[in-house]
Amino acid sequence: MTRKIILMRHGQPDLAPLSKVSAQGMKHWIEQYELSEITPQPAPATSLALAVTATVVVSSSAPRALASASALGLYPTLVDKVFCEAQLPHGRGTWLRLSPVTWAFILRILWLCGFCGTVESVRQAKARALEAAQRLQSLDSEGPVLLLGHGFMNRMIARQLEAAGWKRQVNTGSQYWGAVTYQYSGGAFKNPGN
Repeated sequence: MTRKIILMRHGQPDLAPLSKVSAQGMKHWIEQYELSEITPQPAPATSLALAVTATVVVSSSAPRALASASALGLYPTLVDKVFCEAQLPHGRGTWLRLSPVTWAFILRILWLCGFCGTVESVRQAKARALEAAQRLQSLDSEGPVLLLGHGFMNRMIARQLEAAGWKRQVNTGSQYWGAVTYQYSGGAFKNPGN
């Protein structure tokens, strides 16, 4: 039997545009991002077509992921923070002002290099991604599984699925509404955590 898991990124967050903020100001921007839903644009046809193939719908507990499920006309059977985005740290400086997108890139690189401040570390996020991948695999016996999640965490979950023997079939990109489909054919799953 062929099994399928779809990792889909949420729609575009509905945030007031900010031109430039300081490293310390990113704390407020990150808080607003975490509370945001999505812009009131319809979901792309390709995302809708992929979503209707799922029997089981799973979502992170972030408002933007839940709003994305709603935009697809779906109601998640499982909502859990284990699928939430890997958190971004923030700095303390106020003198350098950059766009939030630039800061997010810089802070993600710093996070990957070990700077985590008060948020989960890379190691903790990887452990959470393993748990998330195992949860998705435990649900796929009911049929194809769709996860409405987040860009970076979806990539971390994908690595865990690949380590367990899942094969990437379709990749529509990493932008908002982008999705990657994985299939598994064969016997028992490998456990990448052991």
